[in-house]
Amino acid sequence: MHVAVLGGGSWGTALADLLSRNGRPVRLWLRDEAVCAQINEAHENRRYLPGHALPEGLSATTSFDEAVVEAEAVVVVIPSQAIRGALGPVAERFPEGVPIIAASKGIENDSLMLVAELLTELLPERHHPYLAFLSGPSFAKEVCDQQPTAVTVAAYWPRVAERAQALFTTPYFRAYTSTDVIGVEVGGAMKNVIAIAAGAADGLGFGHNARAALITRGLAEISRLGVALGANPLTFMGLAGMGDLILTCTGGLSRNRRVGVALGEGHTLEHILGELGMVAEGVKTSLSAWQLSQRVGVEMPITEQIFRLLYEDKPARQAVSDLMSRDPRSE
Repeated sequence: MHVAVLGGGSWGTALADLLSRNGRPVRLWLRDEAVCAQINEAHENRRYLPGHALPEGLSATTSFDEAVVEAEAVVVVIPSQAIRGALGPVAERFPEGVPIIAASKGIENDSLMLVAELLTELLPERHHPYLAFLSGPSFAKEVCDQQPTAVTVAAYWPRVAERAQALFTTPYFRAYTSTDVIGVEVGGAMKNVIAIAAGAADGLGFGHNARAALITRGLAEISRLGVALGANPLTFMGLAGMGDLILTCTGGLSRNRRVGVALGEGHTLEHILGELGMVAEGVKTSLSAWQLSQRVGVEMPITEQIFRLLYEDKPARQAVSDLMSRDPRSE
């Protein structure tokens, strides 16, 4: 028996590395044949995790069927905007009766679906009770370096969350369980949007006061959206809420924060994404989040300003000025 990991980016490779070192053979499914060969022959993913030696028990394949056949669990680590295109054609071929653990974070454009809703739509109903969702403060590089890390695994059925917990728990990686799928999903998606705002403030040269204000008020609007969608507000005080938000808004390894910093410094989004060379989920999620907030009638001023910054070319300094000049109100 083995674990199938779908998605060979930095986070997918890091989780495959973790599972392999935890005693599970792992088959990593990815599209890029050159990266696949590199992992199998050199035991390294030089594109996303250069310099990190991958364990012998981790193999890569471009064949979905080879990756999932007789798997004891399937871990989905495909960028949220690519899940429909990647998994829709193979949805009928997922293995039966095993946990399907999504570690992707985001809100799909157009449909405005969380990853949980998207997988529920794509996968046959017989798989729905086995869905679980992993989120929390966890940079891929630090996980590969075996730095202490704690995350949350949410599932509709507690036994599935416990099975996922057992797969991932190691001496350096601790997984807590939850049944609040919506809360864990909203926290994981929205922290990327707020991280762009925090990065933009840093890029503009603002100090710790501004960053703290953005994190705190960002958490408030994440909570409002989550509660409107049916989440437990206490979830946002935990790892998938406050924990992931603090990490992504302050950590130097955060891609979304780096996008914000560069925007604050005056660079164009096209230039920033070209230099980044990897997906920053918050860029597209900001569009979905703003549209979703309008649909459910939730006020999200920081999210609105990031949407206008990214999609209407609003100057970063003007966005901050508009946030600060809003009508006074109680907290």
